[in-house]
Amino acid sequence: MIGIGVDLVDVDRFRASLARTPSLRDRLFRPDERAYADAHVDPAGRYAVRFAAKEATLKALGLGLGGMALHDIEVVRDGLGPPSLVLHGAAAEVAAGAGVSRWLVTLSHTDHVAQATVVAL
Repeated sequence: MIGIGVDLVDVDRFRASLARTPSLRDRLFRPDERAYADAHVDPAGRYAVRFAAKEATLKALGLGLGGMALHDIEVVRDGLGPPSLVLHGAAAEVAAGAGVSRWLVTLSHTDHVAQATVVAL
């Protein structure tokens, strides 16, 4: 195991951040992530849990916020299977350099809090 990261995000605060700064969607999330979240009546929980997963990924790699572009960390869903990560650009290079060959990801959110756990193997 390379590392474990856990992160919690307050959904209401994240909703307010997205309303105050709409450009966050483009800066933080890739097109498929935005399409998935925006397909729901209240996308804030889906955005918040993906943001939590991106921060948990940084923690699993031993990095802090700003360690890489969060846009380079993509949370994907393959049908009904569990969520997984696809890393792009610098994020992929850092993970490869750390020896990461596989990710385990769990996501959960309520109307109030979003939680993600990421394990780098």
